[in-house]
Amino acid sequence: MKYAFKWMAGYAFFYATGACFAQQLGAQSPHSVVQLSANASVDVAQDLMVLNMSTTRDGADASAVQTQLKAALEAALGEAKKAAIPGRLDVKTGQFSLSPRYGREGKINGWQGTVEMVMEGRDFEKISTTAGKIQTLTVAGVSFSLSRELRARVQTEAQAQAISNYKTQAEAIAKGFGFAGYTLREVSVTANDLGQPFRPRLMAMESRAAMADAPVPVEAGKSTVQVTVSGSVQLK
Repeated sequence: MKYAFKWMAGYAFFYATGACFAQQLGAQSPHSVVQLSANASVDVAQDLMVLNMSTTRDGADASAVQTQLKAALEAALGEAKKAAIPGRLDVKTGQFSLSPRYGREGKINGWQGTVEMVMEGRDFEKISTTAGKIQTLTVAGVSFSLSRELRARVQTEAQAQAISNYKTQAEAIAKGFGFAGYTLREVSVTANDLGQPFRPRLMAMESRAAMADAPVPVEAGKSTVQVTVSGSVQLK
C-alpha cells in the first residue's frame, strides 16, 4: 500500500512590545504568541464495498405485488447467503415498500412496491460475482469507502505526520524571531475522510441470458484521510 503525504502550514505572528501598546491592550493580553496550522494527508485505496440490488413490481392487487416482492427477495437472499463470509461478504435486507398508484380521478388503480438487498464487505470479487448470479434483483448502486480498521490506522499515521509538521513550524518560527523555543498554549486536532466518487467500468448492453453468472464490473477508487493540527504556541 502506497501512502502519499501532503502538508501545508500557515501561521500568523502577533508580537507586541512597548509600554504604550501594552497599556492599550491591557495587562492580560498575550505576547509573543504564534497561531499555527499544519496538516498531513494520506491517500489509500478504499477497501470496503457496498452493493445495493433492488427490483420493482406493480399490479392491481397489493397482496399479489407483495408476494412477488417477497419471492424475488427470498431468491436473492438464498443465493447471496451461500457466498456470505463475515467481513468479506455480509448480506442484509434494505428497503421494502409498497404504495398505491393513483389514476387521473385520484382513485387507487394499482399498487407498486420496491424491495432491496445489500451486500457489503472487503472481498470485491466475491461480491461482484455473487451479484452476477442473482436473477431476481438488479444492481441499483455501488459505493466504496474505508473500513473502520483501515481508517483508524491511516488516521493515526496522518496525525503523527501533521503533529511533526506543526512542531517543525513552531521551532522554525521561534528560531527565526530569535527565541530559544516555545511552549504549547492550546491545540486542536481534526480529521476528515475525503472520498473520491465511484467510477464504474463501462460495458456494452447484453441480453439477460448472456449476462447470467457474469461478475458485475466494478473498480474501487481512493480516499484521502487528512488530519489538521491547529492552535497557538508561546514563544520563550
